Amino acid sequence: TGLLISAQIASAQDCKPKHEFTTIEQGTLTVAVTTYAPHSFVDDSGNMKGIDGDIAAEFAKRECLKVKAIAVDPAAAIQYILSGQADITTGDWYRTAERAKVMNLSAPIYTDQMGIYSKQDFKNVSDLEGKNVGTVQGYLWVADLKTMLGSSLKLYPNSVNMQQDLASGRIDVAVDGYSTGVVAAQKGALGDVKVNVAQPDERVKATKEAAQAAFPYSKNAEALGVALDANIADMHADGTIVTILKSYGLDGTAADVGAPRLVE
Repeated sequence: TGLLISAQIASAQDCKPKHEFTTIEQGTLTVAVTTYAPHSFVDDSGNMKGIDGDIAAEFAKRECLKVKAIAVDPAAAIQYILSGQADITTGDWYRTAERAKVMNLSAPIYTDQMGIYSKQDFKNVSDLEGKNVGTVQGYLWVADLKTMLGSSLKLYPNSVNMQQDLASGRIDVAVDGYSTGVVAAQKGALGDVKVNVAQPDERVKATKEAAQAAFPYSKNAEALGVALDANIADMHADGTIVTILKSYGLDGTAADVGAPRLVE
């Protein structure tokens, strides 16, 4: 075992970080992990998982860092960054203009696509016309759908209530995040409801320019940001992000992020 231990030490020393930057704790990437499947969660062994978690873990590996995962409430996650308790946070954080004022946001890792939930396997925005449609408050597409559907659009405070109404036939079609639907379908929560990525339609801007997710980090951690962006570019180029998306049951098209943009 003496040989084995020295070999492991040697291999740890052989790891050459691709970039030079400092983290809160030397040699460690501290991550504030929210619970938001399939994007972000801590498993029973205390490991960071989910789409964001796997991408962050791959970043740490490529930069020779250990990972320290801290499970946090979504409401507190941003505070962890601002107060210097975590280097980054995971949890499908949108690149928004508002957020960019107080912190830095990495290059986009994937888009949060609009999903159409229906028993008829609908994929197009035009399929919503003449139907009773439900969606959840706060999403990018709500205003456009309201303009298009008027009083036949019903707003819900959360996905659970909406899914119940869809199952019972109180609404014909539901619009929610695609990834959320994939998770619900995997758990058997949707019955015979199918979930599809909404095809691009001029009338709903979010179908053409979905919100981009990123890793928020501190305004004064510029070197970390450079390393994050370079590694994210590599992971887009080498197919890592598509592979990670597919490993959670998504179709992988969310990796096609387009140019970085902020949601106003």
